[in-house]
Amino acid sequence: MADAVSIFMSIGLSEQKAKETLKNEALSSTLKKAIDQAQGLLGSASIDKTAGTLLYNMVTRLKDLNRLSFLTEYIITRKITSELQLSAALDFIKSHPQKNLDRLEFEAACGVGVMVTPEQIEDAVELIIRKHKDQLLAERYRFNMGILMGEARTALKWADGKMVKNEVDMQVLHFLGPKTEADLEKKPKVYFYCLYFLACTEQGEFWPHQGKSLMEQLRGEALKFHKPGENYKTEGYVVTSNTMNLLKKHLEETGGQVRSRFPPEPNGILHIGHAKAINFNFGFAKANNGICFLRYDDTNPEKEEEKYFTAIKEMVEWLGYKPYAVTHASDHFQLLYDLAVDLIRRGHAYVCHQRGEELKGHNVPPSPWRERPVEESLLLFDRMRKGMFAEGEVTLRMKMVMEDGKMDPVAYRIKYTPHHRTGDTWCIYPTYDYTHCLCDSIENITHSLCTKEFQSRRSSYFWLCNALDLYCPVQWEYGRLNLTYTVVSKRKIIKLVETGIVRDWDDPRLFTLTALRRRGFPSQAINNFCARVGVTVAQTTMEPHLLEACVREALNDTAPRAMAILEPLKVTITNLPTNKEVRVPDFPANEAKGSHVVPFSKTIFIEQSDFREVMEKGYKRLTSDQPVGLRHAGYVISVQRVIKVKDHSLSLCELEVTCASSDSVEKPKAFIHWVSDPLRCEVRMYERLFLHKNPEDPAEVPAGFLSDINPNSLTVIESALVDRSVGKAKVFEKFQFERVGYFSLDPDSTSEKLVFNRTVTLKEDPGKM
Repeated sequence: MADAVSIFMSIGLSEQKAKETLKNEALSSTLKKAIDQAQGLLGSASIDKTAGTLLYNMVTRLKDLNRLSFLTEYIITRKITSELQLSAALDFIKSHPQKNLDRLEFEAACGVGVMVTPEQIEDAVELIIRKHKDQLLAERYRFNMGILMGEARTALKWADGKMVKNEVDMQVLHFLGPKTEADLEKKPKVYFYCLYFLACTEQGEFWPHQGKSLMEQLRGEALKFHKPGENYKTEGYVVTSNTMNLLKKHLEETGGQVRSRFPPEPNGILHIGHAKAINFNFGFAKANNGICFLRYDDTNPEKEEEKYFTAIKEMVEWLGYKPYAVTHASDHFQLLYDLAVDLIRRGHAYVCHQRGEELKGHNVPPSPWRERPVEESLLLFDRMRKGMFAEGEVTLRMKMVMEDGKMDPVAYRIKYTPHHRTGDTWCIYPTYDYTHCLCDSIENITHSLCTKEFQSRRSSYFWLCNALDLYCPVQWEYGRLNLTYTVVSKRKIIKLVETGIVRDWDDPRLFTLTALRRRGFPSQAINNFCARVGVTVAQTTMEPHLLEACVREALNDTAPRAMAILEPLKVTITNLPTNKEVRVPDFPANEAKGSHVVPFSKTIFIEQSDFREVMEKGYKRLTSDQPVGLRHAGYVISVQRVIKVKDHSLSLCELEVTCASSDSVEKPKAFIHWVSDPLRCEVRMYERLFLHKNPEDPAEVPAGFLSDINPNSLTVIESALVDRSVGKAKVFEKFQFERVGYFSLDPDSTSEKLVFNRTVTLKEDPGKM
């Protein structure tokens, strides 16, 4: 194993990726062949990372392995040098299954030998800018530059993406001139249910749907999905003599309606990765006037709890979606059992006595019971149903080989655990490999959308439906969404809870959806983040600060302002004529959106950091010799006396100041926030839970993820002060505490004490990028 890992790492794979690849026997075997062929062409030279990446991507996507050496040659001889060319090559091979390929036609289709000169790029971009010149002049830098890039990439298919982008940027600058103050003004945001793709990847390649809404991205032909009833047009779909009859019946029952489903296991809380799945499944149905089911895959009674069912539905609705119906795999337990009996009768399943430990690992020997008589398997399966075997003693297995080389996957196993819905009616439960496609068929799902790791199960999906002569939906895969500096594994989150590192699944330092809601992340921001990542086929790993940027965008326009002091310094205004009230706008940039009133008296509190007894260079706030303005109050204060307590540190106790109307004095260098007659509250400040980007990677954290905890991930300020305008806030209500950050009211709040969670800071910390 160590040798194979080293070989895979030699072409540029990370150690973790190499080990993951090795788990897939078919993939690792093909990759080894490609590497051997490449080394045969290179001789003593090594495979560079660019070629290695292309080799790996080619192997994972190539269906016709007879073309392996053909494509390897083109990659190693540098005739295919980009992902764009590789995709074109794979498409050509797929559409030309004949034995002898026309090399000239192939090379023309893949851009082999095509050189796009800087002059050609310059000329093409110039034509595109001339085409859009009127709109560019009208909108200037608010024009959607993705349109220019999209047209440039279409005109210059084989050009280097970075060179094209640089040329577009340069010509736009030359055409419009430098940005003016008007260009730099923040564009008013209109929030509607719209999701955007990223403008470009790190490699300079550009997404084709820049600026399109989620509905546009997922509607009709946008994703190249099949139309309802045209399942047979999908690559790999198995057509039998009864397929067209089944599709005709399916269309009669559904009326040609698009049907998708979101099928979580109710054994844990949904996390940020599930948010992408929810958006994709429900969004695809909505975009095509279809319906989406929320289906609980409740086939493992040992791990399922009612709280998970409730939380999952709550989070789906929190993200803005309403399921057409809530269903359960357990709704169909009797029908699934009857179908298993039918599968045995058809000779496609058998009862096996191999133990679980015998079925683990690679190259599992065939079962000695694979060819047992049908009647014998029927009798034994009935005895399984009646509870006449111990757990693990027997299983029902299907006679098929999966794409990853796994042979005869288990369809049913014994578990003497009462089910939350069916009680002790059943002691045998179906597996995912058996249940998933059959429930899709029963519910007449048209598009079974799932993450990329289920691609190896696509052939078994088609096989089982056809083996039982049932309507067969189509499975489509997309890439998972992952974040750095966190873990989302259920087992690992449970470990964090059990060890007391976090309080529960909704601890705001986690990236479960319940935790993000508790921290104050708006659902709208999560949806926008998922869309900016895009519906990609490749797995996507993003940094948390990109999600936080989406949160700031949403809260800037939706979170009313208030004033809070985290580290109070008492200030007495000795010459204030009388106590008064001050009206503070909820949104200073748009005062028409409302305001609130706060008291202003002789005693106020400011942040300790807003005062320096000794003047420091560049410091603009309050000092003994420098006045400062009070936000919204209309006063400027000047220090008259500094009072200290007599302790070992001579800590500041309070200030005595005088005030003057801001209209009567020179404008101060700065204005600070303050509170008067405030409410005491608790504030919880959060940082990243883990110190390293990939806490689960042994190469980065050898001692394991529990050793990587950030000791400063939570800071609790128990005696913060906040103005009285937030006194009647409801749980999860969000505010911008001026000059401090965005905060949300925590469920721990009581009538005696409010508790606020810091959602995000006002500005991104450059150290987190």
